[in-house]
Amino acid sequence: MLSKSLALKVLNAALATGGDYAEIYVEQTERSSTLLENGRVEGVSGTLSYGAGVRILKGFSSVYGYASDLSQKSLLSLAEKLSASFEGERIITVKSLKKQRVKKINPIKDSVMDVPPEEKIAYLKECYEAVHEVDPAKLARIQNSLGSTRTKIEIFNAEGEEGKIFEDLEERTRVAFIAFAVGENNAIETAFKGPGRCAGWSYFKNELDYKAKGREVGEKAIMMLGAKECPSGRFPVVIGNGWGGVLFHEACGHPLESSATAKGLSVFSNSIGKQIASTIVSAYDDGTIENEWGSSNIDSEGIPTSKVELIKDGICTGFLVDRSNGRRLNMPPTGCCRRQSYKNDPTSRMSNTYIESGKDDPEQIIKDTKLGIYVVDFGGGSVEPTTGEFNFSASEAYIIRDGKVCEPVKGCTLIGTGQEILMNIDRVGNDRALGQGMCGASSGSIPVNVGQPTIRLTEITVGGRGGKLE
Repeated sequence: MLSKSLALKVLNAALATGGDYAEIYVEQTERSSTLLENGRVEGVSGTLSYGAGVRILKGFSSVYGYASDLSQKSLLSLAEKLSASFEGERIITVKSLKKQRVKKINPIKDSVMDVPPEEKIAYLKECYEAVHEVDPAKLARIQNSLGSTRTKIEIFNAEGEEGKIFEDLEERTRVAFIAFAVGENNAIETAFKGPGRCAGWSYFKNELDYKAKGREVGEKAIMMLGAKECPSGRFPVVIGNGWGGVLFHEACGHPLESSATAKGLSVFSNSIGKQIASTIVSAYDDGTIENEWGSSNIDSEGIPTSKVELIKDGICTGFLVDRSNGRRLNMPPTGCCRRQSYKNDPTSRMSNTYIESGKDDPEQIIKDTKLGIYVVDFGGGSVEPTTGEFNFSASEAYIIRDGKVCEPVKGCTLIGTGQEILMNIDRVGNDRALGQGMCGASSGSIPVNVGQPTIRLTEITVGGRGGKLE
């Protein structure tokens, strides 16, 4: 996409005023999307975009800009404008660029991008039927979609005379199920599942049980029509495995990113070596899990992704560190610098973030809870990283009574702080699972996995309009 000779010119133009690091991120992205509404094709689309971003670091300062025109004139002009942000003399002249080896942890043999549209449509019709057959009378609206992206990446960077070249290819696909159920007095409940993976067509056709996912979505939407309002107060809460990990992701994961910790904007800024969680809690961010939704071969700086230990037996042991914020922390980058596209200035972000499995049987955790709430799935929520305060609404929750999962409830909201939930975890199951989603932050919306085993909080504030729990 970009010649070595042009990359050298752009890097040297960027470093003209004393920058100590320069980087060119070049990207070409193909997107394919197929959407069905109630089993009928609503849209089949494909797009192609490309562009480049240039970043310069000088000490603790950085500047970033991008262009969709990859001509020499455009890129040199961008580099010169960015370098004008600094005052000083050149300290680096890049004389050569050497291509680096990139280890492939996301191999794909049968690209979904190459599957004919009619085959994708037939697949989505099977997905629709799986949802629809649950209860055709109550399921008024069903949406199914299949979306794929294939991104070719080139990174040229330098902080010395010899620069580096990285080349990579990423492909991700996600299938979505959305069901709208209508009950008495036109009450409407919705349910959603969106399994995704860095994988080929054979995974989605043969390994993913997409029909079971469809039935689950239809059944959940109908079940919630009969749910009562959730009670409120402070009591034990059991949070299910997989997507339940979004609470940890938001309330604890973001505050462990160096974009927050390096500037003292996180409740965990000075926590390395200190206890921040129950001693039975260990947590990781692992961008190297083969073919997972949040995995990458390299990050946006060309650094190989890694498994980062964040918490070990309750002690904070690490942060997610990118090159720029690592300078403030005096820590090496961990391969977690990510961005949505070339239009976004990259920074430290999560990939596959999870609480590690413990020793408890998930069923026994429920049996040992006399009265509380069992949260299986979450909807929306908000977090303030500087204080750790959060509120999250549950999209699927039940009353636990005498050690049994009883009636479903709606309108359940968990309210607290990241510090509180980490310290209040008293049971950790042995059933860790991951759930796919998109995470929005300063460098855009990126694919991530959240995860955990079944866990129990001894006590947390639960908001609801159902009165007292009994």
